[in-house]
Amino acid sequence: MNAECFPYQLQFKFAAGTSRGVLHEKETWFISVWKEDDPTVKGWGECAVFRGLSYDDRPEYADMMRKVCEDPDRYVSESATLLAEWPSIRFGLETACADMYQGGHKILHPSRFTQGEDAISINGLVWMGRKDEMLHRIHQKLNNQFRCIKLKIGAIDFKSELSLLKAIRNEFSPDDVEIRVDANGAFLPDEALEKLKWLSDYQLHSIEQPIRQGQPLAMNELCSLSPIPVALDEELINHQLPEAKKELLKNIRPQYIIIKPALVGGFSGATEWIRAASDLNIGWWITSALESNIGLNAIAQWTYTLNNPLPQGLGTGQLYLNNIPSPLVVRQGALYYLPDRAWQEIKL
Repeated sequence: MNAECFPYQLQFKFAAGTSRGVLHEKETWFISVWKEDDPTVKGWGECAVFRGLSYDDRPEYADMMRKVCEDPDRYVSESATLLAEWPSIRFGLETACADMYQGGHKILHPSRFTQGEDAISINGLVWMGRKDEMLHRIHQKLNNQFRCIKLKIGAIDFKSELSLLKAIRNEFSPDDVEIRVDANGAFLPDEALEKLKWLSDYQLHSIEQPIRQGQPLAMNELCSLSPIPVALDEELINHQLPEAKKELLKNIRPQYIIIKPALVGGFSGATEWIRAASDLNIGWWITSALESNIGLNAIAQWTYTLNNPLPQGLGTGQLYLNNIPSPLVVRQGALYYLPDRAWQEIKL
């Protein structure tokens, strides 16, 4: 097998506020693989490193990418060990190989989804911002028939955020709109429970990562006392080995976990999280990590095979100015794959 890799900068349509600051662009890497005896069939994958967040955000990332391309067969066969500390590279390599073995058409998991006969229900993501900006974005999502919205909180005054939630609930009941909130670790442990009690007045589905990761005792207490179901997100990133994953969930006992394949070791690593959660009756859903359409396509096709009825977090493909045009389309609160829309050639 041969392989090549290419760095790429994704440009946001607008500045995206996250817990890591304001993003104007996001670095990613593409990797292509092909068999020596059939170089016309190429598989493409995305090594979606997330600077400041990924477990493998290291200065030697580019060097590791090149090592993988020099000996891809070895890194494929021994990915569980050689790429255990490089989850985004593992994700990209798995994706590229799956694409190649299916003929190089970016159909990794043929299904009713890839045939355009079914869709994946997703949440509508509303970025952090001023109250008036967020309220405008919420109405845009609701006008586009989203019935589950996810709000980033913790960036503006807490009273303003409560006022925003109150305005939504005055207009839409829980039967009309499901609300998820994501604090990205913004609350301090000694204030978190009180804030969760205030938030519970608005009948929220769940809250992601109310306090920063790496505080298992405090998080366990929150999960046991919170009036709102708690979902772990960033908490998962530093636990790449199967036994560590099981131990974390046993110690914290969250109601949900949120799985980002590029951050947790590809689809094999994500499957380990699903198994560990299922053994403990912990709910889960899949979310993208601001990948381009290459990574998002792979995640969406894999997610569809899991038959999870919850809305998934797969609506980030529309955020970029220079995304790779693809058959992926968001309509009526769902992600569709329209096979009559061709992929455009990746030009790097």
